[in-house]
Amino acid sequence: MFSNPAQQSGLTASGGILHSQDGHGFGTAPVFLTSICTILGAILFLRFGYAVGHVGLWGSLAIVALGHLVTIPTVLAVSEIATNRRVAGGGAYYIVSRSFGPTIGGTIGITLYLAQAISIAFYMVAFAEALQPLYEWVAAAYELKLDPRWVSLTCTLLLIALMLIKGANLGVWGLWAVSAILAVSIGAFLLGTGPEEIRPEGLNITARIEGGDSFGTVFAICFPAFTGMIAGLGLSGDLRNPQRSIPLGTIGATIAGMVIYALVAVKLAQSATPEELAANQFVMAKIALWGPVIYVGLGAAALSSALGSILVAPRTLQMLGRDNVLPFSRLNRLMEKGVGQTQEPVYATCVSGTIAIVFVLAGGVDFIARILTMFFIVTYGVLCAVSFLEHFAGNPSYRPTFHSRWYLSLIGTVMCALMMIQINVIYAFISIILMVAIYLGLRHGHKGQRDLTAIFQGTMFQLTRWLQITLQRNRVISPEGGWRPSIVAVTQFGERRLGHFDLLRWICHRHGFGHFIQFFHGDYSFLDEIEARIHVDELIQRTEISRAGIFVDTLICPTFQLAVAQTLQMPGISGLPNNSILFEFDRENIDEINDVGQGARLAMNSMFNVLILRSTKYRFGYRSSIHVWVTEENLMNAPMMLMLAYIIVGHPEWRRAEIQLFACFDSEDAEREADRLSAWMREGRLPISAQNVTSVSCSNGDALEQEVSHYSTQADLVIAGVTAEELEAEVVTQTLRCYGSANDVLFVHSIERIAID
Repeated sequence: MFSNPAQQSGLTASGGILHSQDGHGFGTAPVFLTSICTILGAILFLRFGYAVGHVGLWGSLAIVALGHLVTIPTVLAVSEIATNRRVAGGGAYYIVSRSFGPTIGGTIGITLYLAQAISIAFYMVAFAEALQPLYEWVAAAYELKLDPRWVSLTCTLLLIALMLIKGANLGVWGLWAVSAILAVSIGAFLLGTGPEEIRPEGLNITARIEGGDSFGTVFAICFPAFTGMIAGLGLSGDLRNPQRSIPLGTIGATIAGMVIYALVAVKLAQSATPEELAANQFVMAKIALWGPVIYVGLGAAALSSALGSILVAPRTLQMLGRDNVLPFSRLNRLMEKGVGQTQEPVYATCVSGTIAIVFVLAGGVDFIARILTMFFIVTYGVLCAVSFLEHFAGNPSYRPTFHSRWYLSLIGTVMCALMMIQINVIYAFISIILMVAIYLGLRHGHKGQRDLTAIFQGTMFQLTRWLQITLQRNRVISPEGGWRPSIVAVTQFGERRLGHFDLLRWICHRHGFGHFIQFFHGDYSFLDEIEARIHVDELIQRTEISRAGIFVDTLICPTFQLAVAQTLQMPGISGLPNNSILFEFDRENIDEINDVGQGARLAMNSMFNVLILRSTKYRFGYRSSIHVWVTEENLMNAPMMLMLAYIIVGHPEWRRAEIQLFACFDSEDAEREADRLSAWMREGRLPISAQNVTSVSCSNGDALEQEVSHYSTQADLVIAGVTAEELEAEVVTQTLRCYGSANDVLFVHSIERIAID
């Protein structure tokens, strides 16, 4: 089992070189023994009879199954993570932090360390209870009542002293001896029959005592029994081949433990009544072939579990100190120190022992078990969640040689959450808040290093890629269930005029998708690209300030028309193709109209809907009114005009706005067309009342200008339609200069036929 110490080294989470570490060169057996001896501990001998008595055989098997729905995904996740990088000391903390960074690893490491340190107390208290026959003999012979807490305290101090003197070698040799005792004890129990007076009449899988504890309470007390499956990870720095030993040892111990617990549950239900199981915590001694062997097994199990915990906890703390995860630099320097060639964590052992002593004096088995359960279950939940996200992040540096499955990690995450709520909602909430607080504190102290943000970004990238590929594979041209705008906006004045940007973010606030492109004149060069990237950062800051849900980018081209041509070929950011393009010009700069007109004609020929904003210094005023002008010539544009008005008033900045519709037709048709439009909007459930529909009689352009001047001079936004003929080069300037008395005007030309139903 032993080999010459193998020189080990590694990198800290911050990139520094770890201290040289020799280790013990253990094989797979110590990992398996540490885990199985921790699994088959105090709960098996002291509290599993209680579980069968209070929730029945069926409930006990459900506890085993549910517990392993948490632990098996966690074991598989940790085994996978362990094969991703070279493993040194520090157990689960080292394995996670080297794959996911010090922030995530430190969050898991601190909570896991506390659970491991408290476990020492839990198992030593259980060991003291195993000496119950000795207490009874002393009380009968000497009339002296011994307090189990002083026994557990004394034994804890002795165990700490032995570990400080002998180190990990003593622990591993002890695990072999304890494993043999456990095998004999469990075998004697499974082969025993027990006295006839306590045996039930047949096997009843639902039999339980009346008014027993709830399933959640029983689960909370029994769950620490299953948490020992990753105890062997604490020996990671002392293993000859951790990538092989960790998966084999932990998975083997988990499966073996699950089988043994199921067999013990069946044997208990078969051999004793629920009342006897609930009343006598040492009922296994009555059932076994030889009763005292159960007390010996309990003592050995509790001692071995404590031994496993005291092997693991200091090594976790030592690695936390080496990575500067602890809050004080002097504390980090002290905890990272090791003694001798094997770098025994002497100072970390003293701290772990102190925590154990505090909890030994604080309470009994059930009290400590509830605390342990919450610590372990929240840690395992985070481990499974991180593993689940990493499966989808697609990080090329994540290359484990052992592979779990994403759905198993998801099951583990969900089961942890459900079990925490089932056990105690308040404790669950406190545990989550504690984890979040630790994470935020570590994130603040390790800025610029990998954390959950990187994993979420990778996951979102993969999800977006999958959605876009799926949409393209299915050849989706337009979404079912109604039209929605997918707009790309291109401008060369974005830095000086914000109306263009604002209109896009209003339209794309909820119902649409927007892509805002800042155009720069010039031939492409690397220096220009660097400058453009700086402008992208400025645009991103603008989206953050304005809470705009749009994508921003820059484009370097020799001419505006070439920029429009490239923009029209861009894929939609939603995975669907873009269906509209938005241009902008300033009412005071007539020279800009020529470029906008050319771009609009190119877009129409490419089957794009065209939106042209004529902006002014008015900047949409108080955002309280939108006037939609529908004429006979642009009646085909009316559905899109109304849809855009409806979308814009859905933005919080336009929440007080009213939409007014003006039906401008010849005097003979005006009333009839206005009524038809009112019915159309009513059937389409557009928020425009009949009172806001005005019929206007006008026979020519001059009359229309007069009506617009009369009604819409104070309007915050005017939406008007334009035809393809009106955007021809000869008349485009005249077209876009109409409605001269209005402020900001949005001209709309619809290629698509939109149904409002």
